[in-house]
Amino acid sequence: MKRLAFAIACGSCLACITLAPTDVRDASRVDLERAVAVPDAPRAPVPAPVPQVAAAVPLPSRPLKAPPPLFTVLQPVAGKPIVSFRLVFHTGAVDDPKGKEGLTALTADLMAQGGTRALSSSQLLDALFPMAAELSATTDKEFTVFEGRVHRDRLDAFLKIFTDVLLEPRFDPKELDRLRTDAVNAIVNQLRGQDDESLGKVALDALLYEGHPYAHFNGGTVEGLKAVTLDDVKAHWKTVFTQDRLVVGLAGAVDAALEKRLKDRLAALPATGAPAVKLPPAPGVHGKAWVIERDTLSAAESMGASFTLRRDDPDYYAVAFAASYLGEHRQFHGVLFTELREKRGLNYGDYAYAEHFHQDGWSSLPALNVGRSQQDFSIWIRPVEPQNALFAARGAVYFLNALTSKPAPNDRFEIARGFLIGYTRVWEQTDQRRLGYAIDEAFYGTPGFLDGYRKALAELTPEAMLAAVKRHLSSDGLNFVFVAKDAQALAKVLSNQAPSPIAYPSPKPAEVLAEDKAIATQALPVSPGAVEVKAARDFMER
Repeated sequence: MKRLAFAIACGSCLACITLAPTDVRDASRVDLERAVAVPDAPRAPVPAPVPQVAAAVPLPSRPLKAPPPLFTVLQPVAGKPIVSFRLVFHTGAVDDPKGKEGLTALTADLMAQGGTRALSSSQLLDALFPMAAELSATTDKEFTVFEGRVHRDRLDAFLKIFTDVLLEPRFDPKELDRLRTDAVNAIVNQLRGQDDESLGKVALDALLYEGHPYAHFNGGTVEGLKAVTLDDVKAHWKTVFTQDRLVVGLAGAVDAALEKRLKDRLAALPATGAPAVKLPPAPGVHGKAWVIERDTLSAAESMGASFTLRRDDPDYYAVAFAASYLGEHRQFHGVLFTELREKRGLNYGDYAYAEHFHQDGWSSLPALNVGRSQQDFSIWIRPVEPQNALFAARGAVYFLNALTSKPAPNDRFEIARGFLIGYTRVWEQTDQRRLGYAIDEAFYGTPGFLDGYRKALAELTPEAMLAAVKRHLSSDGLNFVFVAKDAQALAKVLSNQAPSPIAYPSPKPAEVLAEDKAIATQALPVSPGAVEVKAARDFMER
């Protein structure tokens, strides 16, 4: 059985704080040890026995496919005046040397923002602005993406700038210092100090992949970033941003002539560089708990598991649909959303994901080119009043267990299926998104991925979904990461696993209250000796 892991962090996005159904302003003053009991209850519920936590089972790594050097995806759109560029290098945080975590992301940022041989950083911005052009870079574990977008009337000027960013970066020491400072502040002030949701997600990676190249934040660590020199950046640029690691995407007002122009320019990149990182097995940890202490008002929760399932597995479509059925990102029909938010008023968002998820900007859609050799399943529950955090965690486990124990009801199954068949059309609504999916197909070996997804959904049955879920998911080996104000109290509650009944400010239906009794004693398989308290101020420090 695959093992699940669980991360809990505080919600910080304005929408969550504004729309959460109950006021959390006084929640931080609640004693967590007392909050798990109902004072007037005539008889306390009996806690379920904590399952024995088995030893971790490493999960083998399967490398992604390696397309030919400068492999190109060309998607002309008749009558469209916009040209979209999407260049994906098979390099990311896994290529960061030990002790210099963040080198890949910092190098990409310096290339995209630090100017070129012909243009300083400010001159680069001044040149792009009147074109209304876009140019950006993002780095994940294994991929770094350079995006560009411009009207065809400005194509010639933009093409020169876009390729100069890759071929002739300025490497200005002052720009390195500026971008390094930004990257350190993103960890110290934003990740640790403001964005509790992201802190929980990064902590989930750190727990799932402790000791593995996936473990550190894509943006690096404080000490790692401070250790990076300009010579490190120049050497890294030459060894990982190479032709043999690059897939080129062009869409919109494009043709074979533009493809040739671009590839002729990119032929100036080094043909080869450093060998690809050989990833070790994922640790397969479970049964651990981290409680990260931070001054915060509410709690957000992420549950996850590293597993071997990827898009190139025949079971992927069924498991991905099961995750959507459980809770599609920022949609309202999922089981978790219905049960935890709508029926119980616990929080703002309740979502599940069949592969590692990053949100695409401010949209509700998944980011593309987050391809990973080793994937993970996750559930996010956020934000929750601290006294209800344990109940919410148990609720997520309870409803996940229901998903893995019996076929989904036909009516609910059909609603979720109809929605997702239509929603996958929204996923491919822009040229950049269509390019992203096509490039992912090249790395995963899944041609026509979204068409295949829709076909599989049309043929899927509740029984087939259940069978696939049972092959890949289980709640018998959870890990927890909490970000909380009173970490010691929460660690104690988690260790003794006392029942956590919930009190409501208004009456609830009898069937909800009856189910709450089972949720309040749902066992979380974490050994008392495996609970660790950590300080947020130390997170991603080194």
